[in-house]
Order: sequence, then C-alpha cells, then structure tokens
Amino acid sequence: MSIYFYGPPGSGKSTIGRLFAQALELPFWDLDQEVQAGSGKTIPEIFSAEGEAGFRRREREALEGLLAGRESVIALGGGALLDVPLRAAVQENGQVICLAAPVETLAQRLYADAQQRGEQARRPLVSTAGQESGLEYLQGKLNDLLDRRAAHYATFACQLDTRSGTPEQLAWEAQIALGRFRVSGMGPAYDVLVSDALSQMGALLAERGLRGPVMVVSDENVARFYLRPVLEALRGANYEAHSTVLPPGESHKTIDTVQRLWEAYLQAGLERSSTVLSLGGGVVGDLAGFSAATYLRGVAWVNLPTTLLAMVDAGLGGKTGADLPQGKNLVGSFHPPRLVLAAPAMLATLPEPELRSGMAEVVKHGVIGDPRLFDLCSKGWSAIQADLDQVVRRGMAVKIQVIVDDPYERGRRAALNLGHTFGHALEQVSGYRLRHGEGVAIGMVAAARLAERLGVGTPGVAGEIQGALQGLGLPVEIPADLDRGRILQTMGVDKKKQGGRVRFVLPVRVGEVRTGFVIEDMGWLAQV
Repeated sequence: MSIYFYGPPGSGKSTIGRLFAQALELPFWDLDQEVQAGSGKTIPEIFSAEGEAGFRRREREALEGLLAGRESVIALGGGALLDVPLRAAVQENGQVICLAAPVETLAQRLYADAQQRGEQARRPLVSTAGQESGLEYLQGKLNDLLDRRAAHYATFACQLDTRSGTPEQLAWEAQIALGRFRVSGMGPAYDVLVSDALSQMGALLAERGLRGPVMVVSDENVARFYLRPVLEALRGANYEAHSTVLPPGESHKTIDTVQRLWEAYLQAGLERSSTVLSLGGGVVGDLAGFSAATYLRGVAWVNLPTTLLAMVDAGLGGKTGADLPQGKNLVGSFHPPRLVLAAPAMLATLPEPELRSGMAEVVKHGVIGDPRLFDLCSKGWSAIQADLDQVVRRGMAVKIQVIVDDPYERGRRAALNLGHTFGHALEQVSGYRLRHGEGVAIGMVAAARLAERLGVGTPGVAGEIQGALQGLGLPVEIPADLDRGRILQTMGVDKKKQGGRVRFVLPVRVGEVRTGFVIEDMGWLAQV
C-alpha cells in the first residue's frame, strides 16, 4: 500500500514525505514535480496558460499514472484530493496522512522558502507576486485558502500536526501515526506494519518474495479464533499452508517443544526456501522463531503477534529462544523475521489479565524513551482501552528505535531489560503464577526504588512509575510468599550477566534510563 502525504501549502508534505520514504526504503514522488516534468512547464506557467482547471487535469493524469505503479510514498498537491473519484482511488490504493500547522507557521515557512530561493514562491493559489509579497499578505491568502478547505482536510482520519519538531522527528511521528516501520541492522531489513487487514496475509508474504510451503505455528488459545482465517488468507494467495498447534503457556517453552516443531516441519515438507509463520503471543513467537533459525540451518519466518506484549515487545527484534529449567531464554538465537504484522483488533479476544500484563512493557517503553506514551499510560485503564491502536503504535516505536540503534544488544538495547532481571526471577520463583508483565511491573518499581537510593534516579521517579502501573491494575510489590533468597539465586543465572555479574538497568527519569549497574551488596532486596 502506498502512502500519500496531503495538506495545505507549507505543511511539509515534500520534506517529511521524502524522509519517510527513505526510512521505509520506498520510492518517493512529488506530484507537483511530476506535473511539471510531464508538461515541460512550471506550475505558475500552467496556471497562467490553462487556469486552475487545466492544472487539475494534469495533476489528475499524473496521479493516476502513479497509482498504477509500485508501492511508493507520494507528496500530493494541496488540493489534489478535492476530486472525489480521485480521492476514492487513492484511499483504495493506500493510506493518506494529512499534515497541518497554524496559518502563521505555514506563512512563515512559505515566505522563508521564497526568500531563501531568491524568487517568488511557486504556489499560485497563495501567490506572493507583486508589491504585496510580504508575510502579512501571504498569511491573508492562506487564511482564505484554509477557509475553503479546512473542512475537507479534517475529513482525513490520520492527521499530523507539524508546527514543531525537526523534519526527521516529524517523519518518525508520521511512521508512528501510520503504523509503518522498517527495521534494519540484523540481517535483511524487514517491515513492521500495524494493520487489521488479516485477510491480506498471503498477499503481504507474496509481495516480499516469501515462498511455501508455509507452516503456521500457533497455540490452542489463539488457534480457535484466528488459525482458520490465516490459513484461508494464505491459501487464497496460492500458498500451500499447514499448521501445528501447541499447548499454551511458558511451561511449554522448552527444547522438547522445539523438537516437536522441527519434526512437524519435516513432515510438512518444509525446505530451506519455505516459511514459518508465528500466530500467537511471545511464547509462540520465541519458539517459532528459534525453530525456524535452527531448522535446515535457518528458514524465513513471519510474526503475527496476537497479544499486546508480543506486539510492542516480544515480537520485535529477532530474539528467539527457549527456556531451560534453570531460567528463561537461556537457549536462543538472533534470527529476525521477514515481516511483523500487528493487528490491534485481535486484542479484542485477549483476556483482560493478559492485556493488563502487556501494559507493563508499554509503561517500560514510555520510561525508556517516550514521555508522551508514559503520560497516556498514566491516564488509567479506561483511557488505554479507548486508544489501544495508539498504544500499540507508540509502544512498538520505542523498541524499534532501540533495536535499530543496537541490534545485537551491545549497548543501548540493554535498556529494554528495565525490570526484567527482577521480573524473570519473580516469574520463575512463582512457578509462573506471576505473568511476565506482572513480574516486569514489580521489577520496574524495584529498580526505580534502587535508583533513588543510589542517587541515580530523580526524586519521585519511583512514585511516578508505581502510580502508572497501579492505575493499570498491575502489582508493584514482591508477593510475601516468594522466597527472596531464591529470587537472588535465580537472578544469579540471568542470561544478561557479564563477567559473572548481574547488571541492572535503572531509571533516571521518565524518558531516560542508565544501563550496566553492578550491585555488589544485594541486601537491598529486602527493602524494595
């Protein structure tokens, strides 16, 4: 699906759209430039000779040509979609994001552009020609234009305010708003899409050159809701599709289960060119990804996460693995998927305790690098339920930024372990009575309290994090019946230790954490 940047003159369509296209490694087209190239005239010359009607005809012809091409990013003219049939064709072909800014900002940008180029701005409908070419005149022309078009622009569902931020920051916000990302740095780059178009699963695989037979790996809880439509989508795209369904739960995340998957792949005739598709939460994703990494020395896999936890965290980054009796994820491999498709509509069938558990990772991502996301989490459970789509998009965006910067966890990526050293130990010692997110929630609060005791965290940061988590119905205290000695012992075999020492991630403030803290005296655990 192509992406169309739309909005009034000066809103940043070409600048932001070009950066957006570079990030997604897609072709970029500026519709005004295509009109000029096709006519051999400048836009002011077209308006002068043919009027606005002539320009719109040329604009429509150029856009229809781009609609017939491959997936692209296209910056549209500010009135291109006033043509109702053309708008329908564009929206059927892809997604439109409408940019906006106050009139004063638009006028200042257009005026600065004209001054910088040493010529008149090439926007006939807000022309600065003649003696009235000052900023005040330009602002008046823009006001007139927006009076006519404001209601039209408001009809587009995806909106981005561009009044503040660098072009790079705004291009990233556009990725978040559209749920479109591309992850690079570990093997071939892959797309991460937020879309409820489950029926397009087969087409999405075909677009990326992925081949069959396809083995769908799921668990009993998820399969009863989603296995049939996924298989139908694959077969509808002419894939030979098989499935294997696992028992649910962390207790089955073992090498024995991995061996069961290898045997299922053999029986289904999977070759090195075949594809494994994970349909489930973090456990299924880890098992499917690890089995794909090791089967025939590595086959392609695709991740279709079905839990909030998997959508925003576990399903991203290519870390796959299985547990040993001594601890979580002690066996594994870095093996990135070829595609991640997160469909927020699937969360409607997720039990509420699992949804709340996943919110711990969302809060964690807010603490690591997105105060705006943390503020959303702090509004409480009702606000989260009303805006799950944004929760997914902003939650996964933090992790994507981190893993692109540090794909193999040699530096910044360690920040994602905030709360996990405690949390994994709590899960295991509780016999997995505590869900992953519940363990991480307790672990984050413990880490924040430790940060304040050490003078690393700003005063009150522990209370902020604790309040957000409690507002989401998550635990923040170590259960009294858990043996703290066993918790310490279990933390001692954490897979992230270096030089025989466990290293902690501590929050400084919301939006900033520090990594690599070695705590020699673990007696503090009795006080958190």
